Amino acid sequence: MSGAGVMTTNTQAATRATAEIPSIPCDAEGPVFREPWEAQAFAMAVTLHERGVFTWTEWAAALAAEIKRAQADGDADTGETYYRHWLATLENLIAEKGVTTADALHRYRDAWDHAADRTPHGQPIELTPADFAHHT
Repeated sequence: MSGAGVMTTNTQAATRATAEIPSIPCDAEGPVFREPWEAQAFAMAVTLHERGVFTWTEWAAALAAEIKRAQADGDADTGETYYRHWLATLENLIAEKGVTTADALHRYRDAWDHAADRTPHGQPIELTPADFAHHT
């Protein structure tokens, strides 16, 4: 059987997400991402939705609230920060739903920052136990 024309479950889920959340930046072929991390954040949200962690209605309401909060704090909303709002929403929802804790998210963010600081430019960033020892 040829794979031509066959959509994967993830592709179908992404297509449903773009249909149910109209603010997702898209072109004729689907979602558009400026950076790889944006696509990864999108994929994580789609996967968590598919696993029943939240509904798209919950997601859209939480994302709208995050964008509104950011605008109230001075975000010019030029579109360049859209996936930063997406990531903040993802972090808030997974903590709210008990998938992880806000403290765990902060520990990983701090460890990642430490790992990024010690990694030479152009090299892949890898977390080590020592990166977590620098948690503040």
